[in-house]
Amino acid sequence: MNLPPPPGPAPKHHVLSVLVENRAGVLARVASLFARRGYNIFSLAVAPTQDERFSRLTVVVDVESAPLEQVVKQLNKLINVIKISELDPRDSVERELVLLTVRANAEQRQQVLSLVELFEGHVLDVSVDELTVTAEEHPSRLDDFEELLRPFGIVDIQRTGRVALPKLEPGGVGSNRH
Repeated sequence: MNLPPPPGPAPKHHVLSVLVENRAGVLARVASLFARRGYNIFSLAVAPTQDERFSRLTVVVDVESAPLEQVVKQLNKLINVIKISELDPRDSVERELVLLTVRANAEQRQQVLSLVELFEGHVLDVSVDELTVTAEEHPSRLDDFEELLRPFGIVDIQRTGRVALPKLEPGGVGSNRH
């Protein structure tokens, strides 16, 4: 039985999964199109798919800067674009990675380590007064992680941007995705 998605606040971003030919210059053409049209890219991630002929771009676009229909129409004009899917956050699985260096002297270190453990993160590097940690989570959970670490003093931070795939159908075998 399929239940309707739960009501929620209006999305602030469109999450698009764009299957493209894996060729030099494709990413530059997509970025150029967005720049020419004034569409604000919130995040962009790209990597090859299981088929080496294709790459998947996950583009998160600011809703206010770009009507969805217009973005899709413009992307479809690019010859290297194979397929475009909007990923509704209620019907997709999203993840993002954060790397950050946070201040943590001897007195604070255990508190920081507890937060890293709570968010199922890992310590990557240690110095006398700082830790470099990582976590992979839903973007909103990473926002929470970052906010909880902020009082200790974030020295440096890098987030990858969102990646997403459609959720699998319960009990389904196979998939209709490329």
